[in-house]
Amino acid sequence: MPKKIDAELKARAVRLVVEHQQEYPSLTAASAAVARQLGVGKESVRRWALQAQVDAGQRPGVSSGELEEIKRLKAENRRLREDVAILKAATSLFVGELDPRAR
Repeated sequence: MPKKIDAELKARAVRLVVEHQQEYPSLTAASAAVARQLGVGKESVRRWALQAQVDAGQRPGVSSGELEEIKRLKAENRRLREDVAILKAATSLFVGELDPRAR
């Protein structure tokens, strides 16, 4: 299970990558240096920096707000499917009880 990283630490890591990116040949190299400094995974820092670029409109992709909305809608969809399954099961049970041929 992934551990929760403080939002403040994420923001600091992204800020450091953005500030020092020109000193490194690539975003990956800058992310690795910042990750070593902060004691977090280099891939995590790289992904945070990429997502920050998407959120800022500098890179194509799905923004964090849209990702949250998709996650919420998927959870709602799952709950509604469960509700429909329960209602179908209850309906078939009641229909069976009301069927005069079953008596």
